[in-house]
Amino acid sequence: MEFLLKGIAVGFAVAAPVGPIGVLCIRRTLTSGRIAGFVTGGGAALADTIYGLIAAFGIQLVGTLLIDYRRWIGIAGGLLLVALGILEWRTVPPKEVSLTVPSTGHLLRGFFSTFVLTLANPVTILSFAALFAALGIGAAVDEAIEVGRRGSAMAELVSGVFLGSCLWWFLLTTGVNILRHRIGAAVFRWLNRISGTALIGFGGYALTLFFR
Repeated sequence: MEFLLKGIAVGFAVAAPVGPIGVLCIRRTLTSGRIAGFVTGGGAALADTIYGLIAAFGIQLVGTLLIDYRRWIGIAGGLLLVALGILEWRTVPPKEVSLTVPSTGHLLRGFFSTFVLTLANPVTILSFAALFAALGIGAAVDEAIEVGRRGSAMAELVSGVFLGSCLWWFLLTTGVNILRHRIGAAVFRWLNRISGTALIGFGGYALTLFFR
């Protein structure tokens, strides 16, 4: 239970800062509904879980490769953000809020876009490492391995990270969904421009970091 609770805390803390993934979730919640927004966040939650697993259990080869090639991975992620931002600018805003459930294809596109974007930031591993150290998870994992509880500890921690991240996306999309039906076409048009500009800005900033 200890690993589960600490995993939830870490997953929530890593997901909560509002960045490009948050912008995408807010935008998709407003235009397509809470389910679309939450599924979009779910892609990031799965990627966070993978990075949490790598950070917690010292999968050295994968972790080293990701850090060694973080520049190229970061450049790819930055370019993808810029492309998404341009797409947002060019998207025709809906005239009214749609009450229909998004198609499976629409949901999958949202899920995989944030999954790839989150994986394109391997420095996330360092965030997990810092939080694990602060909560004493590393030492606890070593103790669990010594007493033969590696499997159960891994399952609890990974499940906790995923649940904590999903909890944040649930709270965010639920809150945003409350405002959804009060927004008209003109506001949607500005939201497209604001979210597009934000994504281009995040992507441009990422590119400047990795081209230094």
